Amino acid sequence: MKKIVELTNVNFAYDHQKILQNITFDIYKNDFMAILGPNGGGKTTLLKLLLGLLKPDSGVIKILGKKPYKIRKKLGYVPQYSEFDKDFPILVKEVVMMSSLNGKSIFPWFDKNVEKRAFELLDSLSIIHLADKKMGELSGGQKQRTLIARALMSDPEILLLDEPMASLDFSVEEDIYQLLKKINENKTIVFVTHDIGIISAYVNRITCLNVCACTHTIEEMNEQSLVEVFTGSLHKIKHKCNL
Repeated sequence: MKKIVELTNVNFAYDHQKILQNITFDIYKNDFMAILGPNGGGKTTLLKLLLGLLKPDSGVIKILGKKPYKIRKKLGYVPQYSEFDKDFPILVKEVVMMSSLNGKSIFPWFDKNVEKRAFELLDSLSIIHLADKKMGELSGGQKQRTLIARALMSDPEILLLDEPMASLDFSVEEDIYQLLKKINENKTIVFVTHDIGIISAYVNRITCLNVCACTHTIEEMNEQSLVEVFTGSLHKIKHKCNL
């Protein structure tokens, strides 16, 4: 298997408070990896490091053999679910095309090739009929599909998602997992979550993260281990990796 992300002894702190400590693991081409851990365990910080928005205090991160900030165009990012003002006049197709804007772009005039790419993605994600709808009028699942389409505009090799199932109903959550599984056929997917939910049916590897990290294949994480990842109100990772 080809390594496309390598983290070696990565450390990061905010105001001298350790957020990530000695993080070492690899991500392989076409992995579908969940970063599983409690709130405050460092999951979003780890994503920011992978995106090159933060730099580690020590240690090395390589993505496709380069430093993260040099390879951002190969990364697609889906932020945590957010509400849109129902009256704000931004259309679905415009949200998707926004990721193609740069310092020389003038909104809302887009290159025809950009518009064509956006419509192809909307079609592939089964929401082309929503292209001229305002974002604020969409359901949670439709908004999430739109944000995934936006992240795919640059044809990234790796798709990073931050709590992609937050605020979604169970039936919609399963629908999004099915969509991600299809995307995973030709892209590597990494997403963070604190909800064990139904991840075992879709991912092939899980990295448990609570300041420190431990990576398992899904075969290693049996049902009992997944149930014990969160125990009681402590929300503390508790299974054989001892996090």
